[in-house]
Amino acid sequence: MLDQVIHDADLKGFFLRVFPSGTMRYVCQYKRGGKINIGTVGVITPAQAREKAVEILNDFNKGIDPKAKKVVNDPKTLQEFIENEFKPWVMAHHKRGNKTIASLTHCFSKLFSKPLTEITPAIIEQWRSKRINDGISNATLNRDIGTLKSVMTKAVEWGFIQESPLKNFKLSKIDRSPKVRYLLVEEETRLRQTLMEREHQLKQERINANQWRADREYPLYPEFSDDFCDHLMPMVLLSINTGLRQGELFHLDWSMVNLSECSLILAGGITKNSSSRYIPLNDEAKHIMQRLYNKSVSKEGLVFPSKNNQPFNNIKRSWSSVLKKAQITQFRWHDLRHHFASKLVMAGVDLNTVRELLGHSDIKMTLRYSHLAPEHKVDAVRKINWSAQGSVSC
Repeated sequence: MLDQVIHDADLKGFFLRVFPSGTMRYVCQYKRGGKINIGTVGVITPAQAREKAVEILNDFNKGIDPKAKKVVNDPKTLQEFIENEFKPWVMAHHKRGNKTIASLTHCFSKLFSKPLTEITPAIIEQWRSKRINDGISNATLNRDIGTLKSVMTKAVEWGFIQESPLKNFKLSKIDRSPKVRYLLVEEETRLRQTLMEREHQLKQERINANQWRADREYPLYPEFSDDFCDHLMPMVLLSINTGLRQGELFHLDWSMVNLSECSLILAGGITKNSSSRYIPLNDEAKHIMQRLYNKSVSKEGLVFPSKNNQPFNNIKRSWSSVLKKAQITQFRWHDLRHHFASKLVMAGVDLNTVRELLGHSDIKMTLRYSHLAPEHKVDAVRKINWSAQGSVSC
């Protein structure tokens, strides 16, 4: 859904922008590509906004840069700008806007009370040094700082500050071909065994609970029988066999599943790059989806609905518990996706096919797995073997 713009009938350049979220903001466009946010409806009155627009237009006609002067609703702090200006925009224009806001709050809440112009490189450098000491990776820090820089860029674009203090702040250098973390054979065996033991434990706990309720003549809980007890085991096994991202699993809908053709077609609305993706199901993945389908009452909606029938937000607690019991360390959920790709490459699947299955828009992202198939490089070098002309053999 796009923003709506309502122009003032009498004052050219003055208009009201209505965001899909419901937020309404007064804006003055004083030249092509030159706009200033005057204020938010409810914070200032239409008369105040129109008066400010007249002032902005007059200043421009006199040769005065309107952005050099403060506007009525100029937020004084980082928190005010994020809450009143950036949040409505990012929630309306980005699929994971809520995660962006949550990340900003988690990482930079101690800076929220500072004016935008005081979010200096020196302060962010101190913040980065502390986070490095806490064991946070450079890649994570770059991602968080990049989000903050985007906030400051929007503050400039919307006329709240003249220039971003972080404009020239340099991100940390990172290894563009980092070591890929995937499961060793014994690790995958332990993970699968731990998931099976967890299923058995949950079923036994349900039996015990129903025995306790039966003794007191309470209504019994449904038996688990041969169904999965909850979401965790099928989610993990599907990730291993399809390379789905966690967010894609959380939002996977039965309309995207074709059991007769053993495939998934992910809608662009749930993928990272907004492009639909075809994923064939191998035998284990098909068996899992069939069990989930048989268990589903409505056969529609989310494949993995949470208790309130909404997509899951996270499954950190149960996932961490399984990893601990399986004695698997330094392994994230996203590494299940690396595990899927690594198994494909080690089985001889070409990198472009791996790229398509993972949904990478650029082959550069897939090249991180190339070292897992060194035999291809060996075969390539052998094609220029000069042995027939008397080269020294190894």
